[in-house]
Amino acid sequence: MDQQLSGSLKQSVMFSHKVAQLSKALWKSVEKDWQTWIKPFDLNINEHHILWIAYHLDGASISDIAKFGVMHVSTAFNFSKKLEDRGLLVFSKKENDKRNTYVCLTNEGKELFLQTMEAYQPSTYGVYEGALPIKDLYGKFPEFSEIMSIVRHIYGPDFVEMFEDSLTKFDEGFTEDDGRLIKHVPDRKKDYANEGA
Repeated sequence: MDQQLSGSLKQSVMFSHKVAQLSKALWKSVEKDWQTWIKPFDLNINEHHILWIAYHLDGASISDIAKFGVMHVSTAFNFSKKLEDRGLLVFSKKENDKRNTYVCLTNEGKELFLQTMEAYQPSTYGVYEGALPIKDLYGKFPEFSEIMSIVRHIYGPDFVEMFEDSLTKFDEGFTEDDGRLIKHVPDRKKDYANEGA
């Protein structure tokens, strides 16, 4: 890359180090909190992330899990296999796609994932607590638009689209009740009223 376009070598080192150091510090906090959150369910972070991806994609290929879970394909496969051994997901092939292996959550897998959502406690998440002063000051949490732009250029637009889709599905699929997250159940009365219209 042309030196004029890429900036100076010194700026490159400083930027890369800043991103690495801040990312490592954030990840250390997230990792500790995530492990604490899911420990009662006998899951590790990779397993929970696989459940999350399979839940929101309503089934996913091992390649999808590797890509969106930011893990190696063998890691995605091996941890999916452990979840299959526990009866939380099943492997399959699609009739029109014999090359890829897909996973789909079993009812037990969906139930366990939903239980983990219900068990989430914001006060135990350091990054959330650390962002509260920003929310108090500006009235909202950080948007991360610059970071999203960097990630889009590294992993591609479909990665960011899947991430944004999963947030939308999460927002639409869960409600808060008495300080707990629960799966949104459509109002059956509204459904019946719409059917009669």
